[in-house]
Formats: sequence, structure tokens, C-alpha cells
Amino acid sequence: MFGRRRKKKDGEGADGTAATAGAVGSEADFAGRPEDPPEPEKEADRHRSDGPWDSAEEAPEAQRMDLGSVRIPVRSGIEIQVNVAPQQNRIIGVTLRTQRSALQVQPFAAPKSSGVWADMREELRSQVTSQGGKVEDFDGTFGPELRAVVPVAGKKNEQGQQMGERVRFIGVDGPRWVLHGVIRGEGASKPQAMAEVEELFQQIVVVRGDSPAPPREMLPIVVPQEIQQSMAQAADQRKRSAGNGQADEGGGGAES
Repeated sequence: MFGRRRKKKDGEGADGTAATAGAVGSEADFAGRPEDPPEPEKEADRHRSDGPWDSAEEAPEAQRMDLGSVRIPVRSGIEIQVNVAPQQNRIIGVTLRTQRSALQVQPFAAPKSSGVWADMREELRSQVTSQGGKVEDFDGTFGPELRAVVPVAGKKNEQGQQMGERVRFIGVDGPRWVLHGVIRGEGASKPQAMAEVEELFQQIVVVRGDSPAPPREMLPIVVPQEIQQSMAQAADQRKRSAGNGQADEGGGGAES
């Protein structure tokens, strides 16, 4: 069965060993002491045996961008965009773009005793079908997911039929959080690209924090000032390259 990943302990070194004072006699001190009882395990934890990770867990070492509630993997060829709702002027997610795929992630608060991804899937299903799209259930790398064809507004084929875009809705429940992902482009349909996007999702670390938050409330995404400037420059460059004065919807980005 799937084992629960070991959490980091206070005073633990980078090699996973504990730094103890007065090592002499330590075996006698700990001999016969009962182990701490195992923490309750949610069924959904088995779907993230290789990530995404909680900040209290030992995630594989990787270069990551600290955005408050999420730490996003940084690597060559990946552009990171912070998505902003223009009217509310608030951050609503982070998008990782490769050459042919896009992965938008959103961290939400969740109850300690149960997950919310199952309920979120049903809401997403209703949204897509109400727009005239099609949805299929699929058992993927992170457990249950939705694979959909979503209508693209204003786009029709030569016969006048509505065109659609393939989209994957993935999600995983963690300790008091749920991480939701939306995959577009080749990552929604082509096996090799799908695996690459999934690996990015696995490298994400979620920082839930100790502050109370109602279930389904988005965890705060914080962008450092220097990264904001880099993203603004990247957005301006995309405007000039496009030549039509329109920026990508949803925010600016910085390429690693």
C-alpha cells in the first residue's frame, strides 16, 4: 500500500538526520520509548505519493519560486505567469507555460478531516456542460480528473459549427488544502506533453500556513517586488511582439 511521506522534524539536517546534543547515551535515552502514533491518513494522500507536496514534508530538492502559498518549480523554458482578475485587481492563480502547454494552478483551503476535490469536480462538470461542452471522467496520475472539450467563444469551423478546446481539470487534496490544476494545449491530449505537465504539478509545494480559512477560500499568492517588475517587462515584450496592443489574458509572466 502507499506509505505516508515522512515529515520534516525540528532540528533535522539536510541529509535527513537529526542533530542531537550529547550523543553519548542517546540509545539508552530513547530505548523502549514508544513511537508517536501515526497521523490519520486521508484516502486522497495516495494520489500525491510523488507530489504535489506540503511544506511540512520532505519534497525533492528543486529550484522553486516562492509565491507565498505555493512554491513553483523554476527551470529553463518555463514561463511563469501570475493571473490577475482585472476588475477585482486580485491574484486568482499562477500559470506555468511551456512551448506547447499551459498549466494553471490554484491553491485552496480545505477541512482537516476531508478533501474538497470531489465537490469541485462536480461543479466544474456542471459549468462545462452548461456552456455546451463535453466532459469525461478519467482516473489519472493524481486520481479522478475531468477531461473536457470546452467551447471557444467566437470560434467556428467552415461549416459554422462551434469549435472546442481540449482541457484537463486535475486536483489533489493535501493536509488542509487542495491544489487545482487546469491544463491546456498539448498537455491536455498528447501523452508526452501530458507527462511533462504532470511532472511540473508534482514539483509544486503548497504552504498552507496556520491561519484559519474557510474551505474553498483561495490561499494568498504573494509576488515579490522584483518578480513583479520582471513580469511587467515580459508582458510589455509580449505586447510588442503581438503587434496588436493586446496582452495575454490574466496577467504577466517571467521566463526562467
